[in-house]
Amino acid sequence: MILIDTALAKRQAENNPVRVGLVGAGYMGRGIALQIITAVPGMKLVAIANRHLADARRAYAQAGVDEVQVVETLAQLETAVSQNQYAVTEDALLLAQCGQIDVLIEATGTIDFGANVVLTAIEHHKHVVMMNAELDATLGPILKVYADKAGVVLTNSDGDQPGVIMNLFRYVQSIGCHPVLAGNMKGLHDPYRTPETQRGYAEKYKQKPHMVTSFADGTKISMEMAVVANGTGFRTGKRGMYGPDCKDVDEAAGLFPKDEMLNGGLVDYVVGARPGGGVFVIGYNDNPIQQQYLNYYKMGDGPFYVFYTPYHLCHLETPLTAARAVLFGDAALAPLGGPVCDVITTAKRDLKTGETIDSFGGFMSYGLLENSDICLAENLLPLGLAGGCQLRRDVPKDSVLTYEDVIVPANRLRDRLRAEQTAHFATLNTATHA
Repeated sequence: MILIDTALAKRQAENNPVRVGLVGAGYMGRGIALQIITAVPGMKLVAIANRHLADARRAYAQAGVDEVQVVETLAQLETAVSQNQYAVTEDALLLAQCGQIDVLIEATGTIDFGANVVLTAIEHHKHVVMMNAELDATLGPILKVYADKAGVVLTNSDGDQPGVIMNLFRYVQSIGCHPVLAGNMKGLHDPYRTPETQRGYAEKYKQKPHMVTSFADGTKISMEMAVVANGTGFRTGKRGMYGPDCKDVDEAAGLFPKDEMLNGGLVDYVVGARPGGGVFVIGYNDNPIQQQYLNYYKMGDGPFYVFYTPYHLCHLETPLTAARAVLFGDAALAPLGGPVCDVITTAKRDLKTGETIDSFGGFMSYGLLENSDICLAENLLPLGLAGGCQLRRDVPKDSVLTYEDVIVPANRLRDRLRAEQTAHFATLNTATHA
């Protein structure tokens, strides 16, 4: 942050702001717009794309911008930006193609649409911030391959749990402790929650019932921890993670298998721990002199130490990620290589032949984290691909689904990219071990 605010201040003084395009003007998108426009000197939100123009206008208006230009072509968008006008459009690909935009923030929560926007932005040599754990968990590794070839940054977002975890992970490394567990914190975990049970909560916080259902049923945290696994190389110790109850996060070091933490590291979570809403990393340091210092600093006897951030401030920090990408070529969090963990489709109720699986946070399925090599060996159906698939057979409640259980819709971008991802890293692994 110290480097970022100084660098942005320089861009502000030079009248050369980092130019941002935002795709998605939902709850988080509107927050991002508010933050950039009112609190981030040296950065300008030049355009917002949303499927309904009214919401794009609303995002600007709640940040105090009432005059916006509606654009329908790339030429119109480029003219608006060059004339220092704010632009709104229903065509997200215009932002991805616009040469006057430095970085794109993708905040739609969609798979096919989001992937197309990201690929188009990469093709046009634009950095991309994905505030879209579902897309990142499902296709992040292959999208990163495309980004690397184009020489641009593809990154998850600061402020969201995966980004906050990775910042803490890097901090723990930087002070000489060896990270052995990257952890999330939940207040509630009930895989059978539905949009009906969560409707009141959604209305209270002005969110969509499906979205808050994905928080409660474990899907969202599974997606987030898949992103963390792919960015750290850490695996899950069991299907669905351990997820123990915990009164205080300081107790977390004693709740996970130490041999597994020391054997490559774990991603996991705790339920009910104080302080709520944060993330944690367990670090290991067996140097007796450092242990003495750490004990003096009230970190405990060791050799396992719990470090935590007691909050995640999603939209407040996303602009910092955009600045990191443009000004320093630094990703908050991105895949190291091929998939390490995946989120698999699990029946929320008894599913019947012929039914079509609904979307994330719906009535039919929830997500569980599983190691990617097991997913491949057992031909398990990733949750990011499950929506829209038709059941070939009955599937009992709490059973995991395989590709054999479903008919996959034809001609979807997500399936083509997933097959490409599997083939790419299989070839890479074969070459590495040859």
